[in-house]
Amino acid sequence: MTTPDPAAEAAPKKSKKKLLIVVVLVLVLAAGGYWMFLRPKPAEAAEPEPGEVLTMEPIQVNLAGEHYLRVGIALQATADVAHEPDGSKALDATIETFSGKPIKEVNDPKKRHELKKHLEKELDHLYHGDVMGVYFTEFVTQ
Repeated sequence: MTTPDPAAEAAPKKSKKKLLIVVVLVLVLAAGGYWMFLRPKPAEAAEPEPGEVLTMEPIQVNLAGEHYLRVGIALQATADVAHEPDGSKALDATIETFSGKPIKEVNDPKKRHELKKHLEKELDHLYHGDVMGVYFTEFVTQ
C-alpha cells in the first residue's frame, strides 16, 4: 500500500485558487472597462432656450471701507417661462452677494467673474431654473 503524497494533493488545490483569483481579476477588469468605455451615457441635459431679458433699475450697494457699488442687472429668462420673473429676489441676491466686499475684490475682473457666477447660481436656485443668466448693465464703484 502506498501512502498518498501530501505535495501531490496540495497542488490541485493551489491551482484552483490561482484559477479562481485570475477569473475574478479578469471579471473585475472587464467590468471596469465596460464602465469606462461602453456603458450608455446619460442623456445630456438640453440647454434651455433663451427667452426675454428683464432689465432692472440700478441699485447702490455698500462696500467695505465707505465705498459703494452702483450695479444694474438684467435677467435672461428661459423661453418656457409663462410670466415675467419678479425682480425683487434678484435684487436681494445681488445685495447679498456684493454687500461688504472690499473695493479691490469687486474691481478685480477675475473676482468679479467669480461673484457673478455665484450670483447666477443663487438666481438659478431662487427662480427654480426660470432664469438662465444674469448680465451687468451698469457697474460703477466709488
